[in-house]
Amino acid sequence: MSFSVLNANPALVLFDTGATYSFITRSYAEQNNIPISSMKRPMVVASPGREINTSSICSRVGIKISGVEFSAKLIVIDSMDIDIILGMDTLEKWGVKIDCAQRTVHLAASDGQEVGICASSPLGYLHQMEARPTDGIRIVCDYPDVFPDELPGMPPDRDIEFLIELLRGTAPIAMRQYRIATVEQDEVKKNIDELLAKGFIRRSSSPWSFPVLLVEKKDTDVKKMCVDYRALNKVTIKNKYSLPRIDDLFDQLQGACVFSKIDLRSGYHQLKIRPSDIPKTAFTTKYGFNVLRSHQCSCLFHAIDEFSIYGLFRIVVVFIDDILIYSKTEAEHEEHLRLFLQRLREHKLYAKFSKCEFWIDEVRFLGHIVSKGEIAVDPSNVSTVTNWKVPEIPKEVRGFLGLAGYYRRFIENFSRIAKPMTSLLEKDAEFRWTNAQQAAFDELKKRLTTAPVLTLPDQQKKFIVYCDASRDGLGCVLMQEGKVIAYASQQLRKHEVNYPTHDLELAAVVHALKIWRHYLFGQRCEIYTYHKSLKYIFTQNELNMRQ
Repeated sequence: MSFSVLNANPALVLFDTGATYSFITRSYAEQNNIPISSMKRPMVVASPGREINTSSICSRVGIKISGVEFSAKLIVIDSMDIDIILGMDTLEKWGVKIDCAQRTVHLAASDGQEVGICASSPLGYLHQMEARPTDGIRIVCDYPDVFPDELPGMPPDRDIEFLIELLRGTAPIAMRQYRIATVEQDEVKKNIDELLAKGFIRRSSSPWSFPVLLVEKKDTDVKKMCVDYRALNKVTIKNKYSLPRIDDLFDQLQGACVFSKIDLRSGYHQLKIRPSDIPKTAFTTKYGFNVLRSHQCSCLFHAIDEFSIYGLFRIVVVFIDDILIYSKTEAEHEEHLRLFLQRLREHKLYAKFSKCEFWIDEVRFLGHIVSKGEIAVDPSNVSTVTNWKVPEIPKEVRGFLGLAGYYRRFIENFSRIAKPMTSLLEKDAEFRWTNAQQAAFDELKKRLTTAPVLTLPDQQKKFIVYCDASRDGLGCVLMQEGKVIAYASQQLRKHEVNYPTHDLELAAVVHALKIWRHYLFGQRCEIYTYHKSLKYIFTQNELNMRQ
């Protein structure tokens, strides 16, 4: 038997039934002149302890096995210990059957011929204890129980339960099931059997009922059963436990050099629903949830906030189920990581090891990349904006501006650039996509792809504020030691359009002081403006009502 890549050097190949996709190292592809092309959208590959971003693929790689040619689509990875990994997408396509007892692999050729691969005899045997996935990682190896392969079952009773409080006068809602394909029905049954075995759902004869549907998981072909609770959400009193401001979370990381990122395993399934509210979660198969349903963000954040980070707010930041432990030194991080993992153990909260990252100096968090004293836009998130199609209705304009606006602190004069697009969202405005809107649309995409790396603010250093104003809007920049911390901008309101230049420049200063008050209050700072006469504002004999 022979196994080789066509027109290439010998390769180390792994048949991996645990991998969803198939991969090839960039170095092997380039050394053997295998064509590499760009993917339609970037992909994040989960690897033990980290995530790998890739946007390249080898579409048709010829592989010859015992004289029979096969082809595979391989995703390009920059670094990997093995030249080629053949995952389930390729193994299913080739009809691969692995016989562990006989140490053979059988493949079905296109003409029906079966090709076999037989493993060579082992040269020797090693007697070794089974390794835990956490072995070798400082501190983490002391907490293997915090990183189980699966949740151990129903979560324990906690002080916080998920409540479904209804608007007064609400009657039970029973909706008909959506029509789903026969093959999807098998997938729904499989999902239900898994949830039932874990105790996350139970049989129900509730008068409430909501339809189920299947949704593909991100970056995979695996489908997950979801329940359409939109009708229930409309009659539910919203949980008002407030989520933190994302900018405040990033400011908290100033001075941090070492990070660990924790991802809870099925975080929503680690909190129970109040028993009296379980009937309200029934879905059309007559089961109801015993644990928290997906996307109940405020309740999950409340639970994690209460159990995991109470008293640890100076070493941990949490946004829903995204958890980041940060420290200024490795010695500090050792203590901080131990404190947090001990807290998870005490409250029987569990993390997914394969999605966690430990002892890193740069981390992806909430769509940003954070490192020592710096913050940048995550390129994998920017691709969503840059691939956005030209909006055809106001809703699509609002969606684009909302996503791009998430990174507005990185874009100088964001409001001025976006003005032609925001004008389409005004009440009774006619939707006409002209060259002005297209130019603004393209410019925002361009600015995001070239967004600068910003500095995290340091309260021990002096702040510098630069302000400017024009008939197109107000703009300002916050800096320290010549490095940009944030940009801010605002379109002029109707009454500001008629301001004289002096008052317009003053409005830019006021805008900067308002939005950055939490940085500047009680601090000495310098403010620079293009209007020199503003330096006399404090000694003016007379001020108008605006001043």
